[in-house]
Amino acid sequence: MTELLTISDLRCTFGGLHAVDGANLSCKAGEITGLIGPNGAGKSTVLNAVAGTVHSVGGSIRFDGQEMRGRPPHQVSRAGISRTFQLANVFGRMTVLENLLLGARPGRADSLRGALLGVRGWREWERTQVAKARALLARCGLSSLEDQYAGELSGGQKRLVEISRALMSDATFVLLDEPMAGVNPRLAEDIALYLKEVVAGGVSMLMVEHEMSVVADLCETVIVMAQGQVIMEGTMDDVQQDQRVRDAYLVG
Repeated sequence: MTELLTISDLRCTFGGLHAVDGANLSCKAGEITGLIGPNGAGKSTVLNAVAGTVHSVGGSIRFDGQEMRGRPPHQVSRAGISRTFQLANVFGRMTVLENLLLGARPGRADSLRGALLGVRGWREWERTQVAKARALLARCGLSSLEDQYAGELSGGQKRLVEISRALMSDATFVLLDEPMAGVNPRLAEDIALYLKEVVAGGVSMLMVEHEMSVVADLCETVIVMAQGQVIMEGTMDDVQQDQRVRDAYLVG
């Protein structure tokens, strides 16, 4: 499989702290790449740098042949990259369906031509996006909750809403920051199944996750970070047998 995302010599600093210090990693198309490591290793900073929400001071972030480093979040999103967060980020006083619609890519209703078409152009776009959102809710088992306020959902259901909203932008690559955090085991299984189905449909992912059983189940390639650098890349079996990884977790 071809490399979709390639990060070379990435450096991110906060004051005098080198959160990411020359990291090199890549993600193949058609799979979920796992990114693991002890707390403070720089994993979430890498995701934030790719998403454009953290300024990197050096290196390269290439996605599908395009340089992404230094681009603002809205340009990164337009290139086909979306993301989720450590804490499920939903709008509690909006319905589940409304939450998904917020993730939709602006259509022709927001263009000059759409403005000239007026109400007819807007309604056409809205019907298309509502149909897409309902299809995603059906895939993740939340169709019956589309009119419920998102703030009333369980932690796992909020995760499913957040992942579905990320897919509303027609993203081809999703950054997942601890998608199983705070999720009960039954719903974690539902989320894992949903992620597998999404990847089978052509979306690739980079996932930060602390639960090693989840990483082993979902990820063909696992990348290990420690102290801002990549120290190991391979299968989960390779990672578990590597002494550098064991030392990193003991030190971390």
